[in-house]
This record gives sequence, C-alpha cells and structure tokens, in this order.
Amino acid sequence: MDTVLPSTTNDLLVADHVRKLYPKGSGEDLLVLDDVTLTLRTNEIVSLLGRSGSGKSSLLRIIAGLMPASSGTVSIAGRPVQGPAPEVAMVFQTFALFPWLTVLENVEIGLEAQRVAPAERHKRALAAIDLIGLDGYESAYPKELSGGMRQRVGLARALVVHPRLLLMDEAFSALDVLTAETLRTDLLDLWCEGRMPISSILLVTHNIEEAVLMSDRILVLASNPGRISAEINVTLPQPRNRLDPAFRALVDDIYARMTARTPGKTVQGMFPGTGISLELRRVSPNLLAGLMEQVAAEPHHGKADLPALAGPLQMEIDDLFPVAETLQLLRFAEVAEGDIRLTDAGRRFVDLDPDGRKRLFSQHVLAYVPLAGHIKRVLDERGSHAAPASRFKDELEDHMPVLSAEQTLKTVTSWARYGEIFAYDEDTGVFSLDNPA
Repeated sequence: MDTVLPSTTNDLLVADHVRKLYPKGSGEDLLVLDDVTLTLRTNEIVSLLGRSGSGKSSLLRIIAGLMPASSGTVSIAGRPVQGPAPEVAMVFQTFALFPWLTVLENVEIGLEAQRVAPAERHKRALAAIDLIGLDGYESAYPKELSGGMRQRVGLARALVVHPRLLLMDEAFSALDVLTAETLRTDLLDLWCEGRMPISSILLVTHNIEEAVLMSDRILVLASNPGRISAEINVTLPQPRNRLDPAFRALVDDIYARMTARTPGKTVQGMFPGTGISLELRRVSPNLLAGLMEQVAAEPHHGKADLPALAGPLQMEIDDLFPVAETLQLLRFAEVAEGDIRLTDAGRRFVDLDPDGRKRLFSQHVLAYVPLAGHIKRVLDERGSHAAPASRFKDELEDHMPVLSAEQTLKTVTSWARYGEIFAYDEDTGVFSLDNPA
C-alpha cells in the first residue's frame, strides 16, 4: 500500500493520488477517478462540484471507507482509511430511513451500533433532534414526515455520532427548491454558530450556486475520468447574498471554467468516445427545441449567459449542461466561457415550422451522430430494411458499460423518431424504415 501523506495539525482529510476503476463486461476497466489529490482542513466546508460522470459520489464513498480505491490512499487525522471510518458520518441524497422505526429510533440506530448505553444514546438523540429543528416529532414515523423533515432526520442521525467529518452526497437535490433553501440556511446557521459537533464538511453537489453559498473552497471535478480541474477559494463573508455582484461574478466564473473547451476537441467531457462509441445523455428533442427558443428570444437574441438561463428555468448543472452541450454536438449552438450561442443552423431551426424543424434536425443527427448514421446504413443495405436493436446494443457494449449503451441507444432512437429517420417497434425490439414516426 502507498504511504499516507503526512498530515499537518490542520489537515483533517488527505486523499493522495486516488484512482478508481470499475470492471466492464468487455474486459477493459472503466476509469472513474484519476489521480485525485485533495486535503480538507479543520473548520472548513469544501464542495466537490462536477457533472454526472465526474466520480463525485465514488470519491465520497472511498473517503468514507465504503469502497476501496484502486490505487492511492486516504487518511483522516493521520490514520489510513481501511474500511468504514469511525470519524466519518454521511448524509445521502435519498433519505435512507428505516420506515418501521420512529424518528427517535432512526436517530439512535448509529449509536446502538456503537454499543452506546441506552440512556446515553437516548439523551444524545433527543439533543440532535432538537438541534436540527424536529423537536416534537420524536415518535413520528418517516411516512408521516415531509421530504425536508425526513432529510433533517438523516442529518440528525449523522450528527448524533459526533463525527469529525460530515460527508454530504447531494443531500439537498431530492428536495423542492424552497425546502432545500431552508435546510441549507439552517445548516449554515448551525455551522457558523459552532453548534454542530463536527470539525469539517465535505459536500458533493452539481449546483454551482449551492457550492458558492456554502463553501470555503470549491474543487471542480472534470469528467470521464473524474479529476480535479480547479480549486477555488471562496472568501465572501457569511451569510452570503445570491444577488451580491461578487457572488454572481464567482458563479459566472465557475460556469466559464466548466464550459471551457479542451484544445483540439470539438466537444469535451460530456460525450466520451468516438465514432459509434460516442456516449450520449438522454436529452429529448423537446428540451433541445425549448432551449433554442429560450436563447433566441428576448432579451438574449441568440446568445445567453448560462447562469442567467439556469435561474429562471430552475435548472442545475445536470439539467442544463446536457441540453446545451447536446446542441453543441449537433452544431445548433456553441458553448464556451459560460455562454451559449446559437449557430446559424440553430437560428434557422427556431424560425422553421414543425416539418422544417424535423428535416433540419434529421440532417444534423445523421451528420454528427455516428451511431444514427450507422443504423440508417444497415437498414438501407438490408432487403427487409429492418434490424434488431439488440445487434446495435451489443456493438455499443464493446465500448461502454451496459447502462451507458442502453441510454445511448434510447437517445438515438428518440432523436430518430423525431426526425423521422427510422422507426422502432417497442414490442418486437426492431428498427425499420417502414413508416418512420
């Protein structure tokens, strides 16, 4: 095993050259994290910010000791992490409560596992429940609580064991906007008042504003494989105001970093692979058309600042970037420096009637999505003008994980149907050129 980096008195967490590979059916391992090195100091909140596929959650689980790294080391307070780390507690995106236990029993469960005496764990659980604002709900069951209240129970269950490090894996993403904002504010108030029994927080998020709102530092993870591409110090005083020009400027800067082009690549990060092995995210033609219409309309007139679009549309990174970058892949838009600009083709699309839009969309899908062109050629060459979808799925699985192959094929099928390129029969699982719709 590699030697753990020496920890300074202020370094609570040290991750050193962490890599993570997952086996693929084709025999070639999938590299999810590559050479990730980071530190987390005492008394700070750090966000891991990145899109889907950047390995954020995998990194968090490695730090918690819930899965091993393929190489590299992690230490907490100078001690190597080998298995579940007792100094760490974790709050997940899903509430992960036991439905047959009351609020009090759910909060006590971690202390029970640590063999804490009943009287002590009861006392600590009541204190944690009171701390996170659920006093009076001790005997309620999860089904009786709102989403925000259930997440508060998850937070109390994490805090009650008095961890040194609190890990939060997109803990607010399953909540509605107002509930998430309330819980964030309450958590920050408790942190700033020094009332939480923890030393530091490591937060995984794909919400740029959330990262700026909460963090002392932001680590931006690039995708495919995940690796730290930027470290940003946030020096704005708490409490932070989203409308503060300095706050907005930092959000804009992060958007620009995350949409910066890699030299020599037309599309980066979002679409790994080449040829028919190009992995695609599930983005519907309706979303593509809707974003083009939004950018074309006033006050943008064909060019818009992505943060300015994200706010009114209530879209986060994992909502907005796949749509914007799919438009870039199809050459309907260009995305760079935090902006999206419609190309001439994108402007023409917005001005066309429904049939004209379909024809233009079809031309771009066949020109810029190799898998669509491949399926169309196979159908053209066959006398029956039909072929089983499984044939193409098997081809994709030679280059990508099974779930990615399924998603890519579903995406191409959706685009082909809209553009009337070819048809797909759900019952038989067959592509054909017969009456495409």
